[in-house]
Amino acid sequence: MKPLFFDSHTHVQFVAFKDDHEEVIRRALDKGVWLNNVGSQKETSEKAVMIAEDHEKGVYATVGFHPIHAEAAEKEDLEESVSKSEEFDYDFFCRLAQNPKVVAIGECGLDYFHLKNAAKDKQKEIFLAQIKLAEETSKPLMVHCRDAYPDLIEILRSERSRLLPDRPGISHFFTGSLQDAETLLKMGFSFSFGGAITFAGNYDEVLRRIPLDRLLLETDAPYVAPVPFRGQRNEPSFVVHVAEHIAKVKSLSLEEVARETTKNALRIFAI
Repeated sequence: MKPLFFDSHTHVQFVAFKDDHEEVIRRALDKGVWLNNVGSQKETSEKAVMIAEDHEKGVYATVGFHPIHAEAAEKEDLEESVSKSEEFDYDFFCRLAQNPKVVAIGECGLDYFHLKNAAKDKQKEIFLAQIKLAEETSKPLMVHCRDAYPDLIEILRSERSRLLPDRPGISHFFTGSLQDAETLLKMGFSFSFGGAITFAGNYDEVLRRIPLDRLLLETDAPYVAPVPFRGQRNEPSFVVHVAEHIAKVKSLSLEEVARETTKNALRIFAI
């Protein structure tokens, strides 16, 4: 049985769900929502795989190294009060990525918002290593970018031939310009959007411009819950509200958005 919705980017393995992650997953699956838990470094990637293995169907994992872990940076979130620096261990992530429940590499990319010193070169080095990992494992990228689209696009353009020709990756929680979106579309990338689109109107124009066959749903839980749950802990079952907003903006039915975004996720993740 195929899902009704697919939360392509969530973090139910994070500490915000330490007491009830199985209940959260069950609520999602009972509503027909499948999900992909995305790692941010060693521990959360490994936990994502462990949780995916506990479920025969409907729960998957992405393993990788978030750019903010390239150096210690103040970051108020529901994962840790301070993001700890960690060395990127290529062999460790390569072993994890062999698991059949792992559907992508990431989240990886560039994040200049939290930089406290000149760590851009290190972020780029680690991103390039994960592009190599995606090539070696024949998996798409789960791309994170904040305040760094020019550098990110330059890297992806130069390395595009190393990525899968028909499904190179997903630009998650896209916040770039229309021109950035057009450039990434031409390179074959897809885009996922979450709760922010339900209360921040500046996403509507780019949503209209991106074809439905390149759109995916996400929650990025536990962060950025959609209306009507804004300010609460987000969770995968809330992804339907993201789909409702996309349907409204693109003048489509909820059923069509659900069907096509789910089809896109299943194709990109090779499920």
